[in-house]
Formats: sequence, structure tokens, C-alpha cells
Amino acid sequence: MDSTLATPSGSPQAKLIDQEIAHIARVMHVSLHGDFGGPILPASYWRKRLSALLDVGELGHAQLCKIDSLLLQLQHLETTPQGEWAAFTPPRPAKAAQSRRSR
Repeated sequence: MDSTLATPSGSPQAKLIDQEIAHIARVMHVSLHGDFGGPILPASYWRKRLSALLDVGELGHAQLCKIDSLLLQLQHLETTPQGEWAAFTPPRPAKAAQSRRSR
């Protein structure tokens, strides 16, 4: 194994990775939520950044868990309407028909 890829706990590389993970955790949701014009940065951008972290090399268990958690959050954010933004999107025909039947 190439020793330059290893990131032992407490190393400068591990600290940089921790900072990158913390940054992504802070801004990913806000960026995907965006504004009335849509997301500021798309989910593909965040997936690429998280994948790049996984490609760095040997990560600690806590780092892997946090990246995995962020990937799951990203998947959830992609597939779930964003609260008040859902009011501005037209209803899907299938859902509209189902809601009429359930009344």
C-alpha cells in the first residue's frame, strides 16, 4: 500500500478530510434546497465531491460513516420534495388521481 495515501488519525491529511466532510455537511442541504430558481449546485456535484473523498485512500471509520451518511442524505434530498417548494411544483397526474380516490 502506498504510504502517501494512508490517513492515520491526527495526520494533517485526516484533518483536511475532516474539514472537507464538515463543510459538505454544512452546505450540501442548503445548496440543494436553493431558491425559486432551483438548486444552487446539483446533486451530481455533491456526489462527485463525496466520491473524491472516498478515492483519497484509507479513511478512518468515523470518516467513512459520515461520508456514507452524507451520500444517504443526498439520495433522500434528491428523491423527496423540499417542503414549501413542493407547493410550487405541479402535482403529478397519478398522485392527483389517488388523492381524489382516498377522499
